[in-house]
Amino acid sequence: MYQVLNCLGYEHDLRLVALAGLVCLLACAVAISLFHRARASRGPTRLKWMALDAVAAGCGIWATHFIAMLAYDPGHVAAYNIEISLLSLVFAIVTVAVGLAIALHDSRSITVAAGGAVVGLGVATMHYTGMLALEVPARIEWSAGHVAASILIGSMLAALALLVAARNDGFRSTSMATVLLTLAIVSHHFTAMGAVMLVPDPTRVAGALSIPPGILSFLTALASMVILGISMSAAMIDRRNKSELRKQQALLDSALENMSQGLCMFDAEGRIVLYNERYLGLMGLDPPPQEGQALVEVLELQKAAGQWKGDAAQYVGDLIEEMRAGRTVERVIVRTSRSIRVVHQPMPNGGWVATFEDITEWEKAQQQIHHMARHDALTNLPNRTLFRERLERALRLARRGDQLSAFCLDLDHFKDINDSLGHPVGDALLKEVARRLSGCLTEDDTVARLGGDEFAVVQFCRGCDPTAPSALASRMVEAVGAPYEIAGHQLVIGVSIGVSLSPDDGESPDQLLKNADLALYRAKADGRGTYRFFEAGMDARAQARRLLEIDLRAALRREEFEVHYQPIVDIVGDRTVAFEALVRWNHPERGRIAPSDFIPLAEETGLIASLGEWVLRQACTEAARWSEPVVLAVNLSPVQFKNASLTSAVMAALRDSGLPASRLELEITESVLLQNSEATLEILHELRAQGVRISLDDFGTGYSSLSYLRSFPFDKIKIDRSFVQELASREDSMAIVRAVAGLGRSLGIVTTAEGVETAEQLDLLRREGCNQAQGYLFSPPRPAAEVERMLSDGTQAAVA
Repeated sequence: MYQVLNCLGYEHDLRLVALAGLVCLLACAVAISLFHRARASRGPTRLKWMALDAVAAGCGIWATHFIAMLAYDPGHVAAYNIEISLLSLVFAIVTVAVGLAIALHDSRSITVAAGGAVVGLGVATMHYTGMLALEVPARIEWSAGHVAASILIGSMLAALALLVAARNDGFRSTSMATVLLTLAIVSHHFTAMGAVMLVPDPTRVAGALSIPPGILSFLTALASMVILGISMSAAMIDRRNKSELRKQQALLDSALENMSQGLCMFDAEGRIVLYNERYLGLMGLDPPPQEGQALVEVLELQKAAGQWKGDAAQYVGDLIEEMRAGRTVERVIVRTSRSIRVVHQPMPNGGWVATFEDITEWEKAQQQIHHMARHDALTNLPNRTLFRERLERALRLARRGDQLSAFCLDLDHFKDINDSLGHPVGDALLKEVARRLSGCLTEDDTVARLGGDEFAVVQFCRGCDPTAPSALASRMVEAVGAPYEIAGHQLVIGVSIGVSLSPDDGESPDQLLKNADLALYRAKADGRGTYRFFEAGMDARAQARRLLEIDLRAALRREEFEVHYQPIVDIVGDRTVAFEALVRWNHPERGRIAPSDFIPLAEETGLIASLGEWVLRQACTEAARWSEPVVLAVNLSPVQFKNASLTSAVMAALRDSGLPASRLELEITESVLLQNSEATLEILHELRAQGVRISLDDFGTGYSSLSYLRSFPFDKIKIDRSFVQELASREDSMAIVRAVAGLGRSLGIVTTAEGVETAEQLDLLRREGCNQAQGYLFSPPRPAAEVERMLSDGTQAAVA
């Protein structure tokens, strides 16, 4: 210690020592301020502040060292190696940067202290590297004890400085951290200088790259200017940030006062930090509480005013414990008949923020939403969801001897009234039906509207007569069937009802409703306006239909389908001009299944799309191998036109098979044009533009056949078999065929008669000018292997 004081008192110019201390103090103040900025930032912004801090601190350490070295009088002419001097500056900046990076890595005290210790090591690294730059005609010897003491003192004080700075950025902590970091640098320097002993050695001379003290003074002044520049920049940035902070504070205050929610912030002890006006209004606090006032005092005042009940101390104590545990607490309280939702959200410092929201209207809206979700909007009856819940509840409550019945109801002829008189009349009728049905029930029963004109009822009674279900069904049939007076209209409708009983017909909601629905179909089939109970045979028929659907889904995969072909003959030339492709299903167990049994099922289930595409591809492939280029006619279902890629599928079938588009004729029925006619016509035009022929099948049986002939240029119209079969016996059928044939000639459209079975029918068709004929008179549909025989069997093939 004496050696250090002797070095400082007798070998240094104290004026320059004071200057070095002042520069060091300024640099440390800047370094601590920038350290605070870096801690408050994240990401790239933190890196920028850290880099600026490292430069400021590094230059400060370096300037302090060399100003102090200028104050040092070694007793010899001294110079400084410029390379090593600059290298010491680099060491100072880099080592301080590493220390700052460690200290800023996380907020743990041990990490901050480790970073500060590295900064202290940076001071030592810079000092001893700088001493290597000293060039005097003497040999430098070191006191190992003083060297170790200088490093230890510098590292400990620097670690302590960053620990103090990391606590907060208040004036007191900042000032203390600045002083500690200044002491770290200064005490290290002069303790290290006390370790120096110069032994004269005339052989040592200054190097070529050495600089005299005067130039070093300039460089040191330059470093000091850098520190001052950084200080001024930091001050300007700080001033700008504080101005921005004031703006943000003003915005925050404005946001707080304009929040729809009340807000109150508490410290870790449950004292009020801040609040907004909305909080006062929602909680009815008048006069308002003071900042710093304990929450328990506020609650005691409210308790005295009759606005709060309970033990205030216990409530606040439990709340503080929850906040310290980091758990969010949500409660709903009532103030002046209003529901207030209070959410207490913990903060990292142990305090918490409470938000207060008036949810009275929200609760009413939720109740309304809950009601709407379970009730029909038109009739206010329970909907399908609530009906199922009540049916499940009734099944759970039912005991031995109780009677539980499910009813499915469907209004008869309601669609006719809705379509003819309009939806307002239909809606009013449904409301009246709902009222009448409700009047037929007891308080233990439930009636629901499932949708459209479908209703359902669950009847639950204990110790009632076994005839109660049939009695209720009779009352509902009678009530619904009575005349209605709706908007000046006298209306009469009926209702068909299906009934299932628990547990005989099912013990689950799904089973009961399914069986009641089957019974409803039987009631409709038996003439409507009546009711039927479920019978086991109904389920058997439904099961058979389901099995057929399952087999149908697997039939394509098992290759059970094949395409048969029926010839279409030119009447005048007596030649086969086309074949219509007709699908056949060879079931491995049931044998040949008629198209009338599986085609409607395929259309209903949507399987017709994949089946139709398979028929098209298969027929095109087989037709491409025929010896004569006759036309191939393939039927398209209305369901297939719902597929936007229909045109692509047709063109792919033609491309893959090699069949020319001119040989393909697609047959559609009038029902195709009833659904989304614009989109359908667009598809038809696309196909015709590719060379595919379009034929209108079953002409005359639809809704507006003539209008379709105007909307699309069909290549062919096919006269329905119902007209052909009665040609010889009914003059109206003959008139229709004559008119269609004449229409075809006028429009340039080929006419084909379907279902020709006798020579007499063929002669009549030939006489009326029909172009083509098709039917069992020529041949039934036959497998693909017999097409060649049909082409050569007594006819000469020709292109239509």
